[in-house]
Amino acid sequence: MTQPRNIGACTWIYGDLPLADIAQRLHGMGFDGVELMGDLSAYQPSAVKALLEENGLTVFSVTPDNVDLAHPDPTIRAQAIDYYLRLIEFAAALGQPLISCHGYVGRIRPLSTLLEERELLVHAVQRLAKTAQAHGLRLVLEVLNRYESHLVCTGSEAAAFVRDVGAANVGILLDAYHMNIEESDPAAALRQAGRALWLYHAADSNRQGMGRGHIDFSAQMAALAAADYHGPIILECTAPGPDPFSAIKDEGSRAWIDQYLQESLQWLRQHDPGQQIAS
Repeated sequence: MTQPRNIGACTWIYGDLPLADIAQRLHGMGFDGVELMGDLSAYQPSAVKALLEENGLTVFSVTPDNVDLAHPDPTIRAQAIDYYLRLIEFAAALGQPLISCHGYVGRIRPLSTLLEERELLVHAVQRLAKTAQAHGLRLVLEVLNRYESHLVCTGSEAAAFVRDVGAANVGILLDAYHMNIEESDPAAALRQAGRALWLYHAADSNRQGMGRGHIDFSAQMAALAAADYHGPIILECTAPGPDPFSAIKDEGSRAWIDQYLQESLQWLRQHDPGQQIAS
């Protein structure tokens, strides 16, 4: 018997809702775990572990605060690296979740040159990878669309970046929503990532629930199988409205998030071959 694929949700999509409330919501819907927002001022690892275990949830991955590992100002870059080093220690105390890293969200052009900032990001990730390796942890480079970040926007760029980093504990995170903007064939991008694909995020083309946009998720589920992907599917929907960098727009946003997650979970249970237990 093989286990069905785990399904999680990013905690940041609920805004400032307390983690206890998020955990209860996700447990009630039938989720397996979370991608935890790396707010080091809000969470203590022991409390997080106890709370999530109480609700039958696992921390699959940790997503970072918005810091700039590629900033040409060495002071700003050092602050970002220090944050990630503390995030690695935090993740180690939680167990062995994947740690996501990416360029600064909201900076869509270089302050110096693209080449220089890419090199700065490579060097930063190399340093973080060494520390993560000492803790038995893996990093995933999250690929963001050009309207959110400027350094690594496609699966092929991510593959080249990971090769340049040259660390065995660094892989790729591809997101259906971002691929919908950047990839001519998102399913092909998943297949091409292959064994380097360590994490997959899902939201539809409008960043709502699966089935509310035009993404061909059946093709992406088949591509995950072709890539021999055994990791979790992490849902990262946001409520309708302006400001793509804020998941919660108004007093009705959390009800929308609940609905999108429930619809997406139902779609995955029905259509993802990875949800079927094989004998």
